[in-house]
Amino acid sequence: MRILLSNDDGYFAPGIACLAEALAQVADITVVAPERDRSGASNSLTLDRPLSLRRAANGFYYVNGTPTDCVHLAVTGMLDELPDMVVSGINHGANMGDDTIYSGTVAAATEGFLLGVPSIAISLCSKAGAHFDTAARVARELVERLQRQTIREPLLLNVNVPDVPYEQLQGTLVTHLGKRHKAEPVVRTLTPRNETVYWVGAAGEAQDAGEGTDFHAVKNNRVSITPLQIDLTHDAQLPVVRNWLSL
Repeated sequence: MRILLSNDDGYFAPGIACLAEALAQVADITVVAPERDRSGASNSLTLDRPLSLRRAANGFYYVNGTPTDCVHLAVTGMLDELPDMVVSGINHGANMGDDTIYSGTVAAATEGFLLGVPSIAISLCSKAGAHFDTAARVARELVERLQRQTIREPLLLNVNVPDVPYEQLQGTLVTHLGKRHKAEPVVRTLTPRNETVYWVGAAGEAQDAGEGTDFHAVKNNRVSITPLQIDLTHDAQLPVVRNWLSL
């Protein structure tokens, strides 16, 4: 099996190093990741300048672009063969609920999915980052399961792993995305030149975190696996809008 690894924290991030070490035990891996932290880049592509591809001393490739750029470049121009899977992560922090819209980690996996490759985004749900090894083991087990038994449907999985020792995990749940409250207000500060600048506020607390959501699963030390789709059509509103236009 050939696996393409990427992330949004940068090629130097501990999460991707841990993931590469774990998956190298079960597959041939290639790492193509951003040259710097591109958290929150979502699905953006760089269209206003060329991209460069360089190789670090540890063998990882890095690109002066977004997570989506990395996967797109690798699949459509760099690799001689289509990878069997794209795995993005391990993100340093959760990607649950509304986070998935902004997440570069999820975006890298989404690009693989759009290019016809089964893809997984995996995140460690804590800024402490104490147990990347737990998330790496979960990722390896998912890859091994897919090697044994493939899913014939197009596959895009968002995986969130509690930041606890592996032995403390309470199993795995297939979940739907919860929802957050709106983000905290922007933080206004002054630069040394007395210019006003703004920092985007922190993500809000979970609003919909009931049973069956990714938030609820992680809170109870369970691995959350959410299958995602790309079609943004609000099917329930199609007749509503048709009726509105006919008035």
